[in-house]
Amino acid sequence: MPIKTQKIDNLIHLQTPEGVELTLTPAGPLPRAMAWLIDLLIRFIILFGLAIIFSLLGNFGTGLYLLTFFLIEWIYPLIYEIWKDGSTPGKKSIGIMVVQDDGTPITFSASLLRNLLRSVDFLPFFYALGLLSCVIRQDNKRLGDIVAGTLVIYRHSPNTLEALPEGEAIIPKLPLTTDEQKEIVAFAERYHKISDERKQELSSILVPELIPESKHAIADTVAMARWIRGL
Repeated sequence: MPIKTQKIDNLIHLQTPEGVELTLTPAGPLPRAMAWLIDLLIRFIILFGLAIIFSLLGNFGTGLYLLTFFLIEWIYPLIYEIWKDGSTPGKKSIGIMVVQDDGTPITFSASLLRNLLRSVDFLPFFYALGLLSCVIRQDNKRLGDIVAGTLVIYRHSPNTLEALPEGEAIIPKLPLTTDEQKEIVAFAERYHKISDERKQELSSILVPELIPESKHAIADTVAMARWIRGL
């Protein structure tokens, strides 16, 4: 997807192949730092408890603890980013998540790369290099994000959810992917901003596979968006 950014803010606008525009809000250094501190506290509690248990096992327990320490430090963020929708517990509590640059869910290779590069972002001390990168870049990326092609964003940009047209909500006949949900909601949010011809064109792309018998593609697309939003 081609990406364009506004100079007056740090919003990132993505244009899908169907012509629907999605807006992402990058998370700044402060919410990212808060999420990191929460995750650090969680890992500390886990490791402290394990240290007490493994101390009862002598030298074997020491070796086992060091192995566990390594796994928790490096595997913890990887598991949560891949299998928990891009969010560690800290990120989830703050309302942020990691995605690919094009807004799609983060891949295993990208998550692995961005987490391996945490050691570089840590330089010369306490993530100074990563913080500097976040501050000077409009998209608030640390070095690991730049190399991995990832972006930390708000799950729902604060105070930016647009009202949807009034009407009923209908459940799609088939399960929706994350991308399909985003595209459908984006269509409904821009309902009053696009021409009738464009509405018909976009809805005819979004609806047929989800509601094969649909005779009112535009209305059904909006209705699905209302269901996705929980309205």
